[in-house]
Amino acid sequence: MIFQNEKKLVRDVISEETSKEVRRALESVVANGTGRNAYIEGHSVGGKTGTAQKVNNGVYMIGNYIVSFIGFTPADNPEVIVYVAIDYPKGITQYGGTVAAPVAKAILEDCISILNIEKDENVKDKEYNYLDDKYYTVPNVIGLEKKEAIKLLNNFSIIYSGSGNVIKDQTPQAGERLKEGGKIKLLLG
Repeated sequence: MIFQNEKKLVRDVISEETSKEVRRALESVVANGTGRNAYIEGHSVGGKTGTAQKVNNGVYMIGNYIVSFIGFTPADNPEVIVYVAIDYPKGITQYGGTVAAPVAKAILEDCISILNIEKDENVKDKEYNYLDDKYYTVPNVIGLEKKEAIKLLNNFSIIYSGSGNVIKDQTPQAGERLKEGGKIKLLLG
């Protein structure tokens, strides 16, 4: 037999304004901080990493940690919350951001796909470092001459079809986000 309790508000733990500020701060953890390995292009993700040294008989164990990441999306109105904890990962630097965050990202991406969560308009931009894959917004080059389009598309790989000197169509469309070096198809006419 399954029994389901009805939801009953006991008290508000924090104000709506405080909740909003905390979500904004946790989105910064993913965009610019230790949780950057959980960043999902086009979706606002908030989260927090954790790295806890384990204790045995009252003494901290050397090199033995539980690493974790808790994340949620969309950051302004969460539909999915994921918590990943990994006990004593071996053969890798033991930090929540390097071990648990990528696992949580994969789960969140699957949830976004399964639940058809739309892309967000107001995603906090990721501050890239030298190890990160960089993404850029595709500009509109339709109607421009080939030479002008090449200057605007310098972060991408360009594939041409058709003949002529003016761009008649482009794929992906303007406004899409594409990984650096990604392919853009231009129809010339």
